[in-house]
Amino acid sequence: MTARGFLALVLGFGTAVGLALAQEEEPAGRPPREEAFRMVDAYVVSNLQESLGLTDDQFAKAIPLVKRLQSERRQYLLDRTRTVREMRRLLQRGGATETQVLGLLRQVKGLDADGPTRTRKNLDALDAVLSPLQQAKYRVLELEVEQRMRELMNRVRPRSPARQGARPPGQ
Repeated sequence: MTARGFLALVLGFGTAVGLALAQEEEPAGRPPREEAFRMVDAYVVSNLQESLGLTDDQFAKAIPLVKRLQSERRQYLLDRTRTVREMRRLLQRGGATETQVLGLLRQVKGLDADGPTRTRKNLDALDAVLSPLQQAKYRVLELEVEQRMRELMNRVRPRSPARQGARPPGQ
């Protein structure tokens, strides 16, 4: 299988992650999501040394840092999504109290303060192992993976008239 074919396969599994996150209820036990996360992680790890031109020593040091960076970034996004979903449920039911909403808002604000700080700390630790050129290559690798996942997600999402640029009926 070519590298592009493997990337398409891995990112196809990543699409399942995005779809699972977009659903109202998460699948019990989340095996498909966890498997998709492992596939994306495996792709990044398997291409890290060659894509960045790492020495064996750099690779050995970078792997745990990359895994921690991805894991903590993912956990932040999952926790934030879960909290905002809970807030949405409360508001949609119509019986949300200020106390409930304030508690959830505190959680979201705490996550928003802590998540990016942890990401920056993890990224700084990884950068300490890499040369400036390798740091740039890592940022590009992350961006390419992210863009490819978005493209695949856009292909599998149903198209609504508003997303296609069409006007809704009656306008």
